[in-house]
Amino acid sequence: MNMKSWLFLAVAIVAEVIATSALKSSDGFTRPVPSMAVVVGYGLAFYFLALAFRTIPVAIAYAVWAGLGIVLVAAIAWLFHGQKLDLWALLGIGLIVSGVAVLNLLSKTHAH
Repeated sequence: MNMKSWLFLAVAIVAEVIATSALKSSDGFTRPVPSMAVVVGYGLAFYFLALAFRTIPVAIAYAVWAGLGIVLVAAIAWLFHGQKLDLWALLGIGLIVSGVAVLNLLSKTHAH
């Protein structure tokens, strides 16, 4: 795996987080600017995720993409949309992060 693939994965994560966060602001796709952010963001996210899949195993790339996406979207929802995160939500997010860490640090799925 090369660093370029990890950069592609990082771009995919950022694009997905922007798109998902814009979904709320799109108000059911009735507001044009946030709606375009959703469409463009998801397009970029899947394009760069596909590029990352060239050298990063699917299980690893998808776990990192989904796990970091969940954490970042939850943080944005808390900061910008007033979503409350109780202890159970924080525990669940911590378990997701832990799962991604275990997969990347301990799994034999790819070379470390």
